[in-house]
Amino acid sequence: MTPESRVGVIGAGSWGTALAHLLAQKGLRVRLWCYESEVAAQIARERVNRLYLDGLQLHPGIFATDAFAEALAGVETVVLVTPSHVLRRVLESARAWITERALLVSASKGLEVETLQTMTQVIAELLPGRTCVALSGPSFAREVVEGQPTAVVAASASRSAARAIQSLFGGVRFRVYTSDDVMGVELGGALKNVIAVGYGIAEGLGYGHNARAALLTRGLLELTRLGVAMGARARTFGGLAGMGDLVLTCTGGLSRNRSVGLKLGAGRALTDVLAEMHNVAEGVNTTRAAVRLAERHGMDAPIIREIHAVLFEGKPPQRAVEDLLSREPGPEYDAVDDA
Repeated sequence: MTPESRVGVIGAGSWGTALAHLLAQKGLRVRLWCYESEVAAQIARERVNRLYLDGLQLHPGIFATDAFAEALAGVETVVLVTPSHVLRRVLESARAWITERALLVSASKGLEVETLQTMTQVIAELLPGRTCVALSGPSFAREVVEGQPTAVVAASASRSAARAIQSLFGGVRFRVYTSDDVMGVELGGALKNVIAVGYGIAEGLGYGHNARAALLTRGLLELTRLGVAMGARARTFGGLAGMGDLVLTCTGGLSRNRSVGLKLGAGRALTDVLAEMHNVAEGVNTTRAAVRLAERHGMDAPIIREIHAVLFEGKPPQRAVEDLLSREPGPEYDAVDDA
């Protein structure tokens, strides 16, 4: 793709705005679709997105709009960065303006609760036969706009498509690796948010580094087992889209999912916590999907199950931790983990 390539970014939350900024810095012609018309006007007028990335100046090459026709007409690459629970609805409205030759990129980290589909599966259902790449990895939006070093993964069944996205986004401070394990990369990006909520709960309850390290590690094993049951490769969960993103989201001060858990552990109600947030904490809804997926595949997922109980069943966080600690310990790995 040449510097004159036109890219449409759908979704002007923190991550969508950061990706638009990154691409504009590379000289690409970037159109950013904003759900809120006031965000589009603010970016056009002041080159800032105060609602989602307050205090950061955006590249002047971003053309912001709240009209799909303006954002998508004739673009070669469409980057979908909406919250997972609205991707279907947004894409149904936008698809009439997406050309058949456009390369599609999913940069949303979540699962559709109603169907249990990944984001690329939702895209494939609505736009069958199109080439799609999943972009995921440990990446706080604010740090990307600040130009801090970041590494992510572009995953697709098409090697050439993954390499095209690697070239499109990649640079000295934004390294992009490729993979053909789309399921693993998407599940790693989605399910780590669930564990991050639990990590925050443990931290909010006052548990120290020992307990939180155990939770993170055992949580990674649950994600890996579920991913393998769904057709992903185990090694993907030890990479950037798995362990890398999990560590960032559990321990980073900019993590929305950890923040939700911290407040729950401190005794706040979920409804009050979510009402204060502009950005979406994907781990909350993804927990619903994760529990159902574990049940569908007949696997034990005690950490995910206890996080679900705290979020949606009124279980006190302290009791959830006590129930986890009272489980009979067994071998660290089962035979299936070595298969």
